[in-house]
Amino acid sequence: MKQTKTMKALVYDGPGKIELKEVPFPKIEKSTDAMVKILKTTICGTDLGILHGKTPSVKPGTTLGHEGVGIIEEIGASVRNFKKGDHVIISCITSDGSCEYCKKQMYAHCEDGGWILGHLINGTQAEYVRIPHADNSLYLIPDGSDEEALVMLSDILPTGHEIGVINGGVKPGDTIAIIGAGPIGMSALLTAQFYSPAKIYMIDIDENRLEMAKKFGATDTINSTKEDVTKRIQSETKDGVDVAIEAVGAPATFEICQKIVRPGGHIANIGVHGKPVELQIQDLWIQNSTITMGLVNTNTTPMLLKTVSSGKLEPSKLITHHFKLKEVLEAYEVFGNAGKEKAMKVIIEP
Repeated sequence: MKQTKTMKALVYDGPGKIELKEVPFPKIEKSTDAMVKILKTTICGTDLGILHGKTPSVKPGTTLGHEGVGIIEEIGASVRNFKKGDHVIISCITSDGSCEYCKKQMYAHCEDGGWILGHLINGTQAEYVRIPHADNSLYLIPDGSDEEALVMLSDILPTGHEIGVINGGVKPGDTIAIIGAGPIGMSALLTAQFYSPAKIYMIDIDENRLEMAKKFGATDTINSTKEDVTKRIQSETKDGVDVAIEAVGAPATFEICQKIVRPGGHIANIGVHGKPVELQIQDLWIQNSTITMGLVNTNTTPMLLKTVSSGKLEPSKLITHHFKLKEVLEAYEVFGNAGKEKAMKVIIEP
């Protein structure tokens, strides 16, 4: 009797339950698939949300993770852009490249993809992963690149850039505020500087993260446990910020955005909310305010890859901890207690 090949993977077993266990080795299921050997992966705030029951669409038995870099182990017969042995970035968004949404660069809503890794199919916190629609869902890594920095291109950098900065309409000379100095907020901070805003406020409750934000380019920081954010910003700007970027996913932080945005300003919501927020429409309607939100499309990933490869953008600064896959439960503990552990992004290597 032929024995089934297995590998180690972090498996979600229901709210509050994750376990590193032996699972069946993935295999090519369609001719457009690729099998990738994971070299480095990480944990996202979305993974913590799944663990805490925020995403009921994730079924028990699913391998978590949607970020990483690796080496292609095998390709399906229809894959044209890659070959075995290629060094690749795995996109958090899977795209068939041909549906109505893909043709509009709305890859997040691909009719046969979108955010499926570690969500609807097994993900990257494992030794190997199957990548559907490989031609449109992987990116070739240039020789000599910083592999760890490129893990940040799987998700957080394009998310901060597209959903925060681009959707928020950040322009030269703007005053902007980013609420939440976690990995996504820091990614918005790094990429906002492409557009030369005059002033960038970073707001958080963690002094360590605020100090890090100053090093990354924030002109001003506010600890919301120590001072009134609205009073401080209104006193320094007279009528609020041009763009308020919500990067936490909590009612309290969305409320701050509504209070500090100026007339004609923009609230760009990046955070993943697990419960409703109050929309102060009775105040915002007369201010000609715009509110946007969304799931990353990753249409700016090729540009960001060039920027990182050239050294203009250094996302490796976001990495604070390293773990082996066998230590993944400890990695979740550290990442889940980021303030206490002074953690930003963690790197996990099989």
